[in-house]
Amino acid sequence: MLGGMTGDGPTRQLPPPSPSPAADRAARFNAANMARSLLPLVAIILLVVGWNAFRQDGVDPVQTVDPSSTVQLASSRASYPLVVPTGLPKGYRPTSAHTDAGRAREGDPVTLQIGYVTPSTRYAGFVESDDPRADALTAVLNGAHKRGSVDVGGTSWTRATTRRGETALWTRSGSVTVLVSGSAAEAELAAVAGSVRPYSG
Repeated sequence: MLGGMTGDGPTRQLPPPSPSPAADRAARFNAANMARSLLPLVAIILLVVGWNAFRQDGVDPVQTVDPSSTVQLASSRASYPLVVPTGLPKGYRPTSAHTDAGRAREGDPVTLQIGYVTPSTRYAGFVESDDPRADALTAVLNGAHKRGSVDVGGTSWTRATTRRGETALWTRSGSVTVLVSGSAAEAELAAVAGSVRPYSG
């Protein structure tokens, strides 16, 4: 018989097996380590959000325009006395002004458009034209459902609901149509209509 250990003798103690790399990574991936790894990302996100808020704080998104040069051009080419909203209450801000007078020849119809943001931040559009087929008029009045008339500043204006469900007010003098419409409430549209005065330059 070979010498050494027998079945009844002491056994050799084997070292515990080394943990696998996957098990080692799992042991280190606890909640505390996860939180520490996410901290830089959270800090970056907070900085970006804070910077954007700082840049936008107190900045009015409404871009206003001065319609005076557009109105002057329309008046110089139109064959009718121009009228325009004048002295509107605080909170009405012009945001667009357009006219086709720049390409109009003598005797051609002229259309003037001015868009406003109202005190309730809705839209009110003013249109004046001696062309009954002007897109600015037909886009609103075609298919509009009349709802009687309303007196605004001593002038009778036809009231209607457009195909878009918005209110439209318009009045005619000879071949000239003056229209006020938009998403604003009727009271705000009536304020624009009531401010219409002859343009004096």
